[in-house]
Amino acid sequence: MTVRVRVPAKVNVQLAVGPARPDGFHDLANVFLAVGLYDEVTATPADELRITCAGPDADKVPLDRTNLAARAAELLAARYGLAPDVHLHIAKDIPVAGGMAGGSADGAAALLACDALWGTGASRAELLDICAELGSDVPFSLVGGAALGTGRGEKLTPLEVGGTFHWVFAAADGGLSTPAVYREFDRLTPGARPPEADASLLAALRTGDPVALAGAVANDLQPAALSLRPSLADALAAGTAAGALAALVSGSGPTTAFLAKDEASAQKIAEALTASGTCRSARPATSPAPGATVVSA
Repeated sequence: MTVRVRVPAKVNVQLAVGPARPDGFHDLANVFLAVGLYDEVTATPADELRITCAGPDADKVPLDRTNLAARAAELLAARYGLAPDVHLHIAKDIPVAGGMAGGSADGAAALLACDALWGTGASRAELLDICAELGSDVPFSLVGGAALGTGRGEKLTPLEVGGTFHWVFAAADGGLSTPAVYREFDRLTPGARPPEADASLLAALRTGDPVALAGAVANDLQPAALSLRPSLADALAAGTAAGALAALVSGSGPTTAFLAKDEASAQKIAEALTASGTCRSARPATSPAPGATVVSA
């Protein structure tokens, strides 16, 4: 038997960051939107736990036990007294170390795939509990759609979205370390305040209004990402010049995200970004998208 799971990338339309906590994490008001760029994880019975990967930047994906897909298999197996003997193949299409939760997505997809492969019958609450143990963004990768993440991002409240939003995502050369971006945030923002979700942004999501959403998007990590990678400012400027309603760094970066008025505008922005030489590639995608889903078993 083989199980294949598809899982989306995410963009943070609001990422409000509080001061560092004693445990080293930060309290967040994190408004997630799942977007239609997907990784696929295939789980097949094996003699031992093995990870393989193919796709753009696959050589940058760890194939050892540090991979969240491997950790997901181990945690689920331990809960049910099983040996984590599975071959997990990751087909990458989400940028690697790009601020779009690609690694977290693979962890959620592997968890769902192993659950189906092994027939553990784990409840949704159990799966979300394991996701939270894996990492702050992993629960949202399982749930998808739109949600407000609080705590360190793992406590989710589903949000209503009243329409389809059109985006362009521009991939930069190389990745950015999320811990490094948070350290730079701490250096730049010594007086960080407790984070709160923006009511106007939540209203824009509910009504499906891209212009209103563009006026409310915000990422507290953007100054830190730009400090570590100043060239991202050129991509943001190129997308804005091409007609983007809003331009921001996605999560901890270095992927940049551009909100477009409609599908035709998104295509035009993607073409302009590609021609600008400020990014490695630029691709349109829509949101919201469904969370991790078994597509074949």
